Amino acid sequence: MSSQHPSLKADNTLGLEVHTQKRIVAETPAAILAAWQASQQDQTPFLVLGEGSNVLFLDDFAGTVVLNRIKGITIQDEYESWKLHVGAGENWHELVKSTLEKGIAGLENLALIPGMTGSAPIQNIGAYGVELKDVCEYVDVLNLHSGETERLDREACEFGYRDSIFKHRYQSGYVIVAVGLCLPKQWQPVLTYGDLKTLNPAIASAWDVYHAVCQMRQSKLPDPKVTGNVGSFFKNPVVTQAQCSALLARFPAMPHYLMPEGETKLAAGWLIDQCQLKGYRIGGAAVHQQQALVLINADHALPADIVALARAVRARVGEKFDVWLEPEVRFIQAQGECNAVEVIA
Repeated sequence: MSSQHPSLKADNTLGLEVHTQKRIVAETPAAILAAWQASQQDQTPFLVLGEGSNVLFLDDFAGTVVLNRIKGITIQDEYESWKLHVGAGENWHELVKSTLEKGIAGLENLALIPGMTGSAPIQNIGAYGVELKDVCEYVDVLNLHSGETERLDREACEFGYRDSIFKHRYQSGYVIVAVGLCLPKQWQPVLTYGDLKTLNPAIASAWDVYHAVCQMRQSKLPDPKVTGNVGSFFKNPVVTQAQCSALLARFPAMPHYLMPEGETKLAAGWLIDQCQLKGYRIGGAAVHQQQALVLINADHALPADIVALARAVRARVGEKFDVWLEPEVRFIQAQGECNAVEVIA
């Protein structure tokens, strides 16, 4: 695609030099709807982005990219909880910080997760023992076909581990415009992961948790403004108890976390690290030296470099552990989103 087409380099945190036919910044649902209707008339692909912190462009995009910048935060002070209505174009980390500054706790474990609030429900973001589904009351979506806004309550969102209805039935033809959060006033710290275990639950404040989370993330995750990345590239794999037991017999030090459904979650970063892949490089793409779960744009990487690296990492982990990693990041081709596992299988 020629250089007269708008660049998306600043709109994807991997910092890949890709282009699109049209790039539109939308501050209202009506602007998103108008852009979609125009793309329908032209019969060209259509994609809505937040901050591009969870996408890998495989090619230049052959249509319209809309940046969702719907702003606005309203807070209702109710008897037992705070109710927040947040525009999809609000930065997630700034939301976490601003709620704490107002004395509202509950989002601190999710500090420093990159991206916009509207992207949070899509993969049910989570970190350090808390997931979006724990605090989400509803998600407002714009139905592009009818032009109406629909409200899905938490149940209807079908949240799973890094999963939701927005990756399935509501993946195309719908755009998230707002998220409703419910934060109980009877706050309880969640201190089950990492350095949070060292905090005393009797005296730890939400700010203590926030600072500990920021410290942990900053110590192992590169800043995308400095080094292009999408945070965790792969999901932590979920295996059966039998599979986990067999692996523990061979690798007794393997971190593992029991899940409510009776399955076991493994640490993808640890699995990759055990394959001695930190610093491993293909073209301009590399596995991060501090955190093996992060693939970085080390030096003017091409999309093909990132794909080849992801494929190599998946194959190496699969050979060693018979555990097959799945990307957490969304893969975008010229015509739209595609199946990430199929691309790197």
